[in-house]
Amino acid sequence: MASELTAAPVLSTPDDGMLRQAPAAKSTLSDDELRSRYEIGRTAREVRERGWRRVALQFPDHMLVDAPRIAQLLEAQLPADGGARRVHVLADTSYSACCVDEVAAEHVDAEAVVHYGRACLSPTSRLPVVHVFTRRSLDRAAVVASFRAAFADRAAAVVVTADVTYQEHVAGVVDALRAAGYANVRGTSLAAGADGDDAAIPNRRIEGPAMTRDALGSHALFHLSDPPASLLLTLHTRFASLHVLSTDEAEAAAAAAAVDNPTARAAGLLRRRFARVLSLASAGVVGILVNTLSVSNYLSSIDLLRRKIALAGKKSYTVVVGKLNPAKLANFAEIEGWVVVGCWESGLVEEDAGYWRPVVTPFEMELALVSAEERTWGADWWGGIERLEQPVEPVEAAALQHLAPAEEPAEEGGVEAQESPPPLFDLRTGRLVGRSRPMQLALPIHRRPGRDGSTGAVARRVVGELASVNGVASPGAEYLRSQRTWQGLGTDFDQEASTAMEQGRGGVARGYRVGEDESRH
Repeated sequence: MASELTAAPVLSTPDDGMLRQAPAAKSTLSDDELRSRYEIGRTAREVRERGWRRVALQFPDHMLVDAPRIAQLLEAQLPADGGARRVHVLADTSYSACCVDEVAAEHVDAEAVVHYGRACLSPTSRLPVVHVFTRRSLDRAAVVASFRAAFADRAAAVVVTADVTYQEHVAGVVDALRAAGYANVRGTSLAAGADGDDAAIPNRRIEGPAMTRDALGSHALFHLSDPPASLLLTLHTRFASLHVLSTDEAEAAAAAAAVDNPTARAAGLLRRRFARVLSLASAGVVGILVNTLSVSNYLSSIDLLRRKIALAGKKSYTVVVGKLNPAKLANFAEIEGWVVVGCWESGLVEEDAGYWRPVVTPFEMELALVSAEERTWGADWWGGIERLEQPVEPVEAAALQHLAPAEEPAEEGGVEAQESPPPLFDLRTGRLVGRSRPMQLALPIHRRPGRDGSTGAVARRVVGELASVNGVASPGAEYLRSQRTWQGLGTDFDQEASTAMEQGRGGVARGYRVGEDESRH
């Protein structure tokens, strides 16, 4: 006889493997600290002066823990509006946290947006914005000590700048350095929209007399806080050397944190970006990836990129996917490369090793579109859409030139009258690419009289020619025809023989009948 159980049998994993709900994060700042760091008084005053009745507060993820209390403190300083709620909190932005999310703000019919945390300061297209960078404390004595360790020569020419969250400390640091004997130190100030040719640093203006690009190249840069990768590349192409002082809370506790010199790292990152340019040069189908719906000139930039890609004989498709990740872009197997339309900071995808196809900035896309003989990297780099230039040749004439047939155009299914362009040699793979400019091979389809041209079906053409939709050559349709293993329901009708229709069974489950047969089955 089996012995009785003295304990419950082990039918599950141990208790320490149970799924436990993570404890909710709590705000640890006092009300006075919140008012000071998030500038509640200044924000409320600006809302009252401009007469905004409904305001959206946009927070990055790490500041959401303070969002409810900030909304309460701010609404307490605003006049009542008939009991209507005046402050709305925005979270989980559709795109990068540095950009203002106008789409989410319009969902609550907001008249303005208060953006908290670091920002790219890109101009918005519809709503006014109040930027609150959040005030951060900084030990200026420790900064001066770190500067002295990095620059022993007191005659060194150095430009001091900082992240927007520490920008208010730049003037004080520069004054302290000049008092210590550094006479050639120059500070910077915020200048939203300073992205022209004379702007060495995005959204910054260097104080003092204007300098040429060559004179600026002889200066070193001292940056407070770790810059994003896009800013690091921009600064690397403009200054002789880079020196970054990390302001992380763990390192700020030290008396004098070590100054990092990312010059070599930035040079390696720049070489990786040039490799992406070479990959895009051999791509025949380019995807225009919309990474913002708020920057003021994003629509005109998309149109300009389309025209430039068409001018180069390539095909473009515009895609909007929200926040980028490799899985989303891998769904578009037809696309051979991507160009991101976004702000100067979010236009660069730094961790792109997991992406199936290369992802580049508009500046890099322009380099990829020119021929190998004309392609020069130069001494500049830019991450946004601010410096896109109009094409020299109008795209309409260029498109007609690329697609123009010979004197007697070939009929559908005939022999191609023009010669194919020579294949492009891909320096990265060592292979010849024959369809780097597929739209140059596109021949117009001459429909026979009486044939309806309104159908959207893919036209089948001679082997070696591109498929077309409504008479327009389509590399995407060609990929669907030749590369896709499954092309949709009904596409295999011409491959399987049809069978005669037969009458099936009918009735109820307890007894089916077949045709006129009354017997049950």
